[in-house]
Amino acid sequence: MNKSDSERIAAMLEKNNYKKASSKKAADIVVLVACSVRQSAVDRLYSQINQLKKEKKPPKIFLTGCISLQDQEKLRKKVDIIFNIKNLKKIFEKPTKKHLSSPLEYLKIKPIYSSPFSAFVPISTGCNNFCSYCIVPYLRGPEICRPVKDILEEIRGLIKKNYKEITLLGQNVNSYLSTNYKPTFLLKLSAGKDKSKYIDFPKLLQMIENIPGNFWITFISNHPKDLSLKLIETVAKSKKICPYFHLPIQSGDNEILKLMNRKYTTQSYENLVSLIRQKIKDVSISTDIIVGLPNETKKQFQNTANLMEKISFDMAYIARYSPRPCTALAKLKDNISDQEKMRRRKILENILKKTALSNNLKYIGRTMDALIVEQTPTALLGHLKNQKHILVPYKKDKSSFVGQFIKTKITKATSWGLEGIF
Repeated sequence: MNKSDSERIAAMLEKNNYKKASSKKAADIVVLVACSVRQSAVDRLYSQINQLKKEKKPPKIFLTGCISLQDQEKLRKKVDIIFNIKNLKKIFEKPTKKHLSSPLEYLKIKPIYSSPFSAFVPISTGCNNFCSYCIVPYLRGPEICRPVKDILEEIRGLIKKNYKEITLLGQNVNSYLSTNYKPTFLLKLSAGKDKSKYIDFPKLLQMIENIPGNFWITFISNHPKDLSLKLIETVAKSKKICPYFHLPIQSGDNEILKLMNRKYTTQSYENLVSLIRQKIKDVSISTDIIVGLPNETKKQFQNTANLMEKISFDMAYIARYSPRPCTALAKLKDNISDQEKMRRRKILENILKKTALSNNLKYIGRTMDALIVEQTPTALLGHLKNQKHILVPYKKDKSSFVGQFIKTKITKATSWGLEGIF
């Protein structure tokens, strides 16, 4: 989402006669799009600002993204402007009633896509889930679903330009529910409302699938409590949707999941994964896990380790818990030491290394399509339709394969990717 926001910021800067600088040192303005999901990201933000202030000719610093009120107060004197991404047009244009009335107005800005073949397309912004460790709902606001017409219009434009991969974005894509023309606030959609008049996420995917062209569709992120059988069957039947789910489990212990306010159990999550793998061929499943929540016992952590081994993820993003301002868990003492958090993370990383390798070994000898995203003098780098990374060694010639699908025979597997020939 931050990358997508950055592309729209770049468009507004260019519209106002700014050009991309050759480096930070040469820049007149640097816009930082922040993330406050973990303290480590906030620390990097402070470090970048301090580095920019030390330049001989410091640029103006604009700051947006997810920034807690506490950090905003601390940074107000260090930067020139702090703004909400939804108010992007106000920074460069005189606000109008139209701008003020639509929280999704900034998504109408035509972005400067950072890639000529792979694009991020937001379908919603904000979140209604209020997980007890997460600051996003407080900073991004309630979930608002983008009108279908706007989404399809953006994607059709991309496909006309021969884009090969479309990634749909939302804090929770599974709860998407909208109409053709008006943004939908799901918090205001009463229980008695006729949802048949709305387009849900599986239906949106089907509409995108029907756009002519040779391209892949992927999406992030999913919430296990909202991922439906209808969505699984839609992916299973599709020729364009990538067989890949990023499905955050966060913990393998039911008491911790309840503390997190995740609203599912380990059993329901296991059943969901089993159903996905049963219905969808060559599906790849990644996850997010947080270790060291307040009062997490060794037994509760072991339940997470056991579940990781049982489910056998293809990839996992494992984070050490850090308290976030305003969240429910911030009221509890952060009583697991950093050393213990690191130990627990290392245990899960070792499990992942084994399960990912086991999953990847199954692909050796098969020939599959790969989208090439980078080309070096000695290799092509890309990923399969299920988002598994692949490296293809080759002898350099004048041909350019970046942004193209190529048939690749897989010859080697590691925990973190595949190797092939073409």
